[in-house]
Amino acid sequence: MIVSRVMTKNPVYVHPEAPVTEARSLMDREKVGHLPVLDKNNILAGVVTREDLIKAGPSKATTLDMYEISYLLTRMKVSEIMAKKVITVDENEVVEEAARIMADQGIGCLPVMRGSLLTGIITDTDLFRVFVNAFGARHSGVRFTLSMGEHPGQIAKISVPIAERGGNIVSLVTTEGDDVAHRRATFKVESLSRAEVEKIIAALADVTLEDIRQ
Repeated sequence: MIVSRVMTKNPVYVHPEAPVTEARSLMDREKVGHLPVLDKNNILAGVVTREDLIKAGPSKATTLDMYEISYLLTRMKVSEIMAKKVITVDENEVVEEAARIMADQGIGCLPVMRGSLLTGIITDTDLFRVFVNAFGARHSGVRFTLSMGEHPGQIAKISVPIAERGGNIVSLVTTEGDDVAHRRATFKVESLSRAEVEKIIAALADVTLEDIRQ
């Protein structure tokens, strides 16, 4: 899956000279936590987040009254608080690479580019949706996790008997196992009962059932 399929397209944005209060109102109205910042030529100049807006406000120890605070915030520009060194991702990049970048860099969003043109934004919320879909969380069925030997043909020896009994695999996610000799796989299967799935697994060699639920 590539980034362009899961990103938010044509994201709302703000200009560098916009007041901080305008950015805050836009975030509240659009229910977003990140805004790309585009210059007068619509070139990406930065990113401003809700956290940036919170940091821009006065501390609780301030002696200013609410009117003075409001006045100061209307005078403060987005360019003063935005992140100017922005990490971006190409719209044709794979989703897992975008997720890796966000996790490694400790950031909650990536502007998505086509050359120098901003085409979207991918956020942690978008990645949560990918996670939900990958695990088939909105489908009913039998969900089970197996530990299996790390060698060719393991998925086939599980999926073939499921298909032969009329089961339909709606999701399959594999991850590294507890050691290099094993891999962990989580399935969700429709049209079979838990008992039928357990019977299939019991007949398999080099496979350990770690969890099953319906």
